[in-house]
Amino acid sequence: MTHPRTASRLMALAAALLAAACSTPDPQRPAAKPALAARSAAATVPAFRPWSEDFAARWMRLSPERSTFTQYFSGPEQDALDGRLRPLTRDSREAERTLAAEGLAMLRRQLATPLAEDDRRAALTMQWSLQRSLDAAPYEHLSFPFNQLSGLQVRSVNLLTQGHPMRRPSDVDSWLARLAQLPQRFDEAIARTRDAAAQGVLPPRFILERGRAQVQALLAPQADGGVIVGSLASRTEAMPGLAATQRSEALARAQAIVDQQLRPALQRTLALLDELHPRTTDDAGLWRLPGGDAAYAQALAANTTTTMSADEIHELGLREVARIEAEMDRLLRRLGRSEGTVRERMQALNRSLQPPAEPDPRPALLERYAGYVREARERAVPLFNLMPAAPVEVRRVPALTERTASASYPTPAPDGSRPGIFWMPLPGPSFNIPGMKTLAIHEAVPGHHFQLALQQERRDAPLWQRQRVFGGGSANSEGWALYAERLAIEQGWYEGDDIGLLGAWDAQLFRARRLVVDTGLHARRWTRQQAIDYGISASEVERYVANPGQACAYMVGQLRILALRNEARAALGPRFSLPAFHDVVLRAGSVPLDVMADVVRAWIRSQA
Repeated sequence: MTHPRTASRLMALAAALLAAACSTPDPQRPAAKPALAARSAAATVPAFRPWSEDFAARWMRLSPERSTFTQYFSGPEQDALDGRLRPLTRDSREAERTLAAEGLAMLRRQLATPLAEDDRRAALTMQWSLQRSLDAAPYEHLSFPFNQLSGLQVRSVNLLTQGHPMRRPSDVDSWLARLAQLPQRFDEAIARTRDAAAQGVLPPRFILERGRAQVQALLAPQADGGVIVGSLASRTEAMPGLAATQRSEALARAQAIVDQQLRPALQRTLALLDELHPRTTDDAGLWRLPGGDAAYAQALAANTTTTMSADEIHELGLREVARIEAEMDRLLRRLGRSEGTVRERMQALNRSLQPPAEPDPRPALLERYAGYVREARERAVPLFNLMPAAPVEVRRVPALTERTASASYPTPAPDGSRPGIFWMPLPGPSFNIPGMKTLAIHEAVPGHHFQLALQQERRDAPLWQRQRVFGGGSANSEGWALYAERLAIEQGWYEGDDIGLLGAWDAQLFRARRLVVDTGLHARRWTRQQAIDYGISASEVERYVANPGQACAYMVGQLRILALRNEARAALGPRFSLPAFHDVVLRAGSVPLDVMADVVRAWIRSQA
């Protein structure tokens, strides 16, 4: 367990680091207006909550896939959305931009009128989210529609095999309707890729190759009909109300769509990627593209919810790497490992802990992850007043994306038909044994599951807040999950387990290195190999290339939460309550970091 004085010094350092690098002001309150003017303005502006709920519904209708995953609507409207795929056309994107601009105009009017504090913060969050959507629009052509993380070939398969509900026969009909639209969506993505290439925008060669391999996997002949038809078969095997003849007809129709429409579209995609391959290079960062520097600045702002520059984030990362490596060096020496760099010693330690290759160790590893989740739930009881009712399960990432996937957590289905899921990729042949417990804490308890499932279960908040239609970006969610990791260290969850404690600090180091590598790739012209040599795996480096800026959210968000906790502890002294602080942060939901600071400081004032 970290000594209290040590923990205090760490929190003070975190506060100083973030204050130096990330001094963002609280959200500005509207200037005071004469009472008459305020009443006049209020008379022309609809009440915030009903307006925001109506606007969020209009926004979600533009995203049928997201509506399906959250089951945002009900009845015939949701059924209709469940049978649609959003077009990947200019008209579709323009409709979103038009609606965002309309929402921002109304929010400016809303924020000029007196609002309850909860509504003001909700309005600021919605404003921030919509503005980020507009800010990103000029750079959307810089993303690669077939990237290995969120390309169409990944999103569509995940939707059809996991996200689309299979509760009743009508869900089969909507699934088939979506499958029939998929070839057109591939053709639209092909057109977007060609348009971008004509502007000199090409993905790095290694990103193109990862996407190409996934398309090839979908084209490979398989006896069971492949991942898509095979998923329909397995998910309808015991469906109530679905007659055997109906199921057979649905499977035959699905196979026909795949054979006659989808496979040709996939072949056209493959031909395009082969055509582009000789034209691209291994240059990794956004700097290589026209407008890339501005695009990266926008990505950092969106993902960190701060105004920190790439240079500030890079320097913050270097400082954090040095601090954490010093802590790990001390622990490694205690285990008798003093030769080599921290990275080399951790690699050697992990090699010594690998399970035998036979029998397959993955089922046992998944159960071990599940055990860590159960343990964390018990340990969390004295630290949290709020805990979600929804369960969380550990599952292995499907084979199609396992080699390029990272661990992830999607929220439970609002109707209880799907638990929270900690998706774990286990491609092997080696596994990160020291970091297993920490990863379970991050993805599940008290990390993402506590934060996101709790937000979804809040019945006192509008639906759009519960479902994070408009939110505070990765810095909030990933910052909390990394804070949960740090909390476990501070609270002695690794007492007597130096290997697990090393894994916990290694996870912190990993996020600090991300600050250095992400900014290195996109702002300092680092190569893919430079990033790997710095201590980041190839698949992770490729993730940062495909999703610029997101990797910086974790440490920036964690340091801000730690700084706010330290501020509250200093202000309240003996009146400070750690469970109460956690309540405040979790109740705030998905908000930008400045809004989180506003919430915490209001709580501090209320306790004085």
